[in-house]
Amino acid sequence: MRTSDLPQRIFTRLLQDIASGNLRAGQHLGAQQIADRYGVSRTPVREAMGLLEDSGFLVRLENRGFFVAEPDAEAINKALNQHPEAIDVDYHRLADDLLTSRLPEEVTEQFIRQQYGWTKARVNEVLVRAAREGWVERKEGYGWRFLPVAKTPEAFDEIYRFRMAIEPAAILEPSFELDRTILLEQRRIQEGMLQMNFNAVPPETLLQNGALFHEELIKLSGNPFFLMALQRVNRMRRLMEYRANVNHDRLVEQCTEHLEILDLLEAGHNLDASHKMRKHLSGALKRKSPLAWTWAAGAKAVHSEARHEEPAMEGEIGDMMGTNLQGRR
Repeated sequence: MRTSDLPQRIFTRLLQDIASGNLRAGQHLGAQQIADRYGVSRTPVREAMGLLEDSGFLVRLENRGFFVAEPDAEAINKALNQHPEAIDVDYHRLADDLLTSRLPEEVTEQFIRQQYGWTKARVNEVLVRAAREGWVERKEGYGWRFLPVAKTPEAFDEIYRFRMAIEPAAILEPSFELDRTILLEQRRIQEGMLQMNFNAVPPETLLQNGALFHEELIKLSGNPFFLMALQRVNRMRRLMEYRANVNHDRLVEQCTEHLEILDLLEAGHNLDASHKMRKHLSGALKRKSPLAWTWAAGAKAVHSEARHEEPAMEGEIGDMMGTNLQGRR
């Protein structure tokens, strides 16, 4: 990725956040805040925000900075179609190789560059994005370390069964207390997802919105250990979730069920909300588990074929060497 491409990349990511509702109309955007979020300097961020202002997606107020304009779904969709996310292919290629155990636990940026033929800037962008998603971290001093993730469909299923145990229970905790501000914000996000252009938003944004909903609700239990446990397994399941092929119909069902849980909590029907939460998670497992198993079977077959090709090549070389030795005798 050329340095001059970076403002356009930030432009696209910010526009995706506006499309998904993560950035809402009237929200203030600071250059340092965005720079920290994407692991870049403020200079390309300012340029990207200027591009967004020129396109009508941000409004600049004198002495106050940039604010998100009222979203125009048609204009957003048109702009995103003009600037597709090329990095997605590289990002998911790295994720696939981690899931299929083709990468060591610790790597250097030079190793990644040689392995994939990426530029230094692209390597940094992919790794920073992976760190933001929670499956890699920078080592002290030098290099990067991949964090534990669920790599098998068995682990994926176990995570959902664990969530079915703790999330409904958290709603019934004696210390559970509603926070209307949190419920209102989650309702805004879920309703926004129902109205957005599904194809304009990357899968990780959709997944993050879903994970945030569950983490914000479990936080209301007042028990920090519930939240810590859920945040950990959410990070671990992320890469397998990408292989579960998010589709529009399932997204609509997910958001609708989230809104129904909010309705029950706001009405003070915590027991019903707890039952609804368990049913919601059980349904998600039934839909996603077959997809995870199918992906794993396919990945195993590809990996097996690759392993069988190597011995065959070695055998051919051995035969050639044997023939040459016989010829020399």
